[in-house]
Amino acid sequence: MDKTLHFRCGTQELAGTLTVPDGPGPHPGALIVPGSGPVDRDSNHAKLPIGVTRELAEALAGTGFATLRYDKRGVGESPGNWLAAGLGDNIDDASAALAALRAQPEVDAERVVAVGHSEGALIVAALAARQEVPAGVALISGSATPGADLLQWQARKVGPSLPAPVRILLRIMGTTVQKQVAENHRKIRATTTDIARIGGRRINAKWTREFLAHDPATDLARITVPVLAVTGEKDLQVDPADLPRIARLVRGPVETHEVPDVSHILRAQPGIPTLRSYKKDATRPVDPRVLDHVTGWARRVAAVQA
Repeated sequence: MDKTLHFRCGTQELAGTLTVPDGPGPHPGALIVPGSGPVDRDSNHAKLPIGVTRELAEALAGTGFATLRYDKRGVGESPGNWLAAGLGDNIDDASAALAALRAQPEVDAERVVAVGHSEGALIVAALAARQEVPAGVALISGSATPGADLLQWQARKVGPSLPAPVRILLRIMGTTVQKQVAENHRKIRATTTDIARIGGRRINAKWTREFLAHDPATDLARITVPVLAVTGEKDLQVDPADLPRIARLVRGPVETHEVPDVSHILRAQPGIPTLRSYKKDATRPVDPRVLDHVTGWARRVAAVQA
C-alpha cells in the first residue's frame, strides 16, 4: 500500500511515498535516498527519468520492507528551491525523512536500513556516521574519494567519450576537460552565495562548494553498522576502485560488489562505457543483480525470515 507522507526539516516541508507491505507489522524499514540534482522520489530528472529509487523501493517492499522515498527540495510535491540547497541541507533532509519513517506505527524503528544512490550514498553514510541508522546502510554507486578529486577523475573518464566536435573545440581553445573543470571549480570556490552564475548559467554554488570540500572517508571511518557497497564496473561517475577503500575504512561489517558491465545508473552497458547512452539505457529496468544484492543484504541485516 502506498501513501503520501509529508514531513519537515526545520521550516522545509518535504513529501514522499511510504510503501507498506501487506500483512501484520511492524515491518522492517528502508529509507531510499536519490542522487544529485533536481530529482524526485523516483530518481527522475525532467531530462532523464532513471527510476532508480522507485525500483529499489519496489524490490525492498517485495521482500517485506516498508519503504520511504521522497522528493528533494523544489521538486515534485516538495516546495523550495533545489538550487539553493547545499549538501549539508540534503543530509539534514534525509535525517528528517529517516526519523519520519522510524516514527510510523507500521515500522519497526530498530530494524531500519538506509539505501542511497550516488549523492544519496554520501548522504546515508553521513547519517550512519551520526549513528542515526540502526540496522545498516547500502551505498549504491557511492564514493570514498574527496569531492574535488572525484570530479577531476570524472573529467578524465568522460573526456574521451565526448562528441568529436566538442573535443576539437577544446583543442582549438588550448584546453582540456580537466583544465576547464578545474577553472570552473576555482570560480565556484570564490563565490559566497547559494546560487551563482558560472559559464553563463545559474548553478547550485552552495552545494558545489560543499561537495568539493567533502571527504567521504571521514564519515566512512565512523560507521559501525553493517555496510553494503555496490558499484558498477562501467561507472564513469564513481571509481569502482573505491570499493576496497570503503571496506578498509568502515568499522562495521562490510560487503562489497563490483557488478560487471553496469553503469552509474545501474543498467548493463556492454562495450565501451559512455554517458551518451544513458537516455536509451534508462528505458530498461535496473540490473537485477544490483537489486538482488540490495534485497539479500537488507534481509540479512534486518533479520527478515525467508
